Amino acid sequence: MKLFAGKSPWYAGGLAFECLSCGRCCAGPEEGYVWITADELAALADYLKLSVEEIKSRYVRQVGRRMSLREDARSKDCVFLSRDSDGQGRCQIYPVRPTQCRTWPFWPGNLHSPDAWCQAGLRCPGINRGAVHPCDEIQRKRKQTNP
Repeated sequence: MKLFAGKSPWYAGGLAFECLSCGRCCAGPEEGYVWITADELAALADYLKLSVEEIKSRYVRQVGRRMSLREDARSKDCVFLSRDSDGQGRCQIYPVRPTQCRTWPFWPGNLHSPDAWCQAGLRCPGINRGAVHPCDEIQRKRKQTNP
């Protein structure tokens, strides 16, 4: 497989990641964006048994030409993140979560360098744990991520 014009990425041997359901990838304190496409919006509406317009008015904000899920005004957590009594984060729309969420932590910024990967690991305790994901899977997810 040809990667980066014939050059293998630094993670050619794969990267370990195991989701621990901590919810930190969905949480503030900084403001962020969870980009959602029209198709993902339709799937979300179907999942929640609401109209697309109702989903847009309740849970989506327009950012330029794109749409992003809203955040809690105080915590900056994704509007669909809830916390269990043990403090674990739970996505209320996990089966239909946007591609951006499905591809975490294999985002271009996290894959830029070993240092960037380690920085992401300071926030996400699942990085460098669990099964090793092969390079081709990482590349596929990296390319799916909305820029």
